[in-house]
Amino acid sequence: MHVNVVAVTGERVLSTDDAAMLLATLCTRLGFCLPPDSQARMTENPPADAHQFTAAVFIAEGLDPSTADRRTYRQVKAFVAEAFRRSEERRTGSDVP
Repeated sequence: MHVNVVAVTGERVLSTDDAAMLLATLCTRLGFCLPPDSQARMTENPPADAHQFTAAVFIAEGLDPSTADRRTYRQVKAFVAEAFRRSEERRTGSDVP
């Protein structure tokens, strides 16, 4: 198990395993299957928060997050936000609001 966590003060971060699982989920559940180079980059150095991660997913798919379909954007962001919440909960050992 590879668990590299990039610590950024005050930010919720994903481990490399969490980022890989999230990208796999986005692919299987929503069809956002990133190219291998984008997957590797986002897994090894995940964006620091849910907003940045969501934007990076859209950009890697060749989409502009600011003009993307709002329903689709919200669906992706919901998966991402949940992954960040679970990761923070595991890191701190407590429930995160």
